[in-house]
Amino acid sequence: MKEYTSLVKLCWRVFRQTPIRLLWKFCWNFCLPNLWNMHHFEKRQKRGEPFFPAFNMISVTETCNLACSGCWVSQGGRKSLTIEQIDGIIRESKRHGSKFFGILGGEPLMYKGLLSIFQKHSDCYFQLFTNGTLLTEDIAFQLRKAGNVTPLISIEGLEQESDRRRQANEVFQRTLRGVRACRKAGLIFGVAASICKNNYDELVSRQHIERVAREGAAYLWYYIYRPVGANAHPEQALSQEQIQGLRQFLVHERMNAPVALIDVYWDEEGRAICPGATGMSHHISPSGAIEFCPVIQMATDFINSDASNMTELYAKSKFLTDMRHRIAQSTRGCIIMDNPQQMAEIIKEYDAKETTTRGTAMEEYARMTSIPSHNMNTNLIPEQSRPYRWLKRNYFFGFGAYG
Repeated sequence: MKEYTSLVKLCWRVFRQTPIRLLWKFCWNFCLPNLWNMHHFEKRQKRGEPFFPAFNMISVTETCNLACSGCWVSQGGRKSLTIEQIDGIIRESKRHGSKFFGILGGEPLMYKGLLSIFQKHSDCYFQLFTNGTLLTEDIAFQLRKAGNVTPLISIEGLEQESDRRRQANEVFQRTLRGVRACRKAGLIFGVAASICKNNYDELVSRQHIERVAREGAAYLWYYIYRPVGANAHPEQALSQEQIQGLRQFLVHERMNAPVALIDVYWDEEGRAICPGATGMSHHISPSGAIEFCPVIQMATDFINSDASNMTELYAKSKFLTDMRHRIAQSTRGCIIMDNPQQMAEIIKEYDAKETTTRGTAMEEYARMTSIPSHNMNTNLIPEQSRPYRWLKRNYFFGFGAYG
């Protein structure tokens, strides 16, 4: 029962530090609509109805104030969606019952007009992926006023590793100021980490979990480093033993962690999951491209000036349909790590267009070789936490994608 005790303590802490209005928005805009949305998405899949994903991830701009290694975003890129396109993406998604959106960049806080989008769509809920260095107290209190945003602040290591990974100075302390601004504003917020070899020991630790909890975060989201982009550093990719260690760490610590530990890589039995292959989510790039996922920057389908064609594009895209089917048949893991050659073949077959500013994505894919991903085949580590098993069954199952 210890997982229930830690969950009660977490809920009580969040309740004490968060205004009632924000808690109500979280329940009414996020929790309840998502249960309904996932249920109806699964029904659409089973009935063979025209495809539309459960969630859309939206990269509003390429612009960023940092230049992180292993990032797929073009350094110095200036592509951005228009306000009309973002508004249209949200409007079309709501038509299908989808009211939750991941907002990415670049650095989304460099996008002018972003806060007005949150305020306009007050019936939705947004997860703001940010490096936190621009998240001032003024912005945090504007997010509090909107009430429907949870910042997810990326911490890629402590002082030395943050500076190395971000290629800037004093990044860790600047990011912590953003974390503390969120706590001061009473926001429900999380901290994210992309785990590579250099930051594994300092971030995959109980000390880091407790550090994040002391700073007021409600959740800690772990990713696995994917060596992509112009500055990929494949030598930083985790070994299979480290990936298995990360999985074991998450399962063990979830039983009594003072924050919610999140991942989107495994189901409740420890089987690998790809959100793109299941159809659960796809990505809209700053160029208006509908992409399989943020990491694969190739597309055949582009939204128009107000995204009014998005529903039709999803329903008729042969490229996305084939990507989902063929990747699910090939691997339960990440195609860009498990089999980048097959990914490149599908891209060439459909003559997909690059969506980046740098224009070198296909060259980057050609240099890639297979590396370990989160697909652990027979070495499965099932969830031990009963609340998290329930969440995984209802949010991260395969929707029939894997046969």
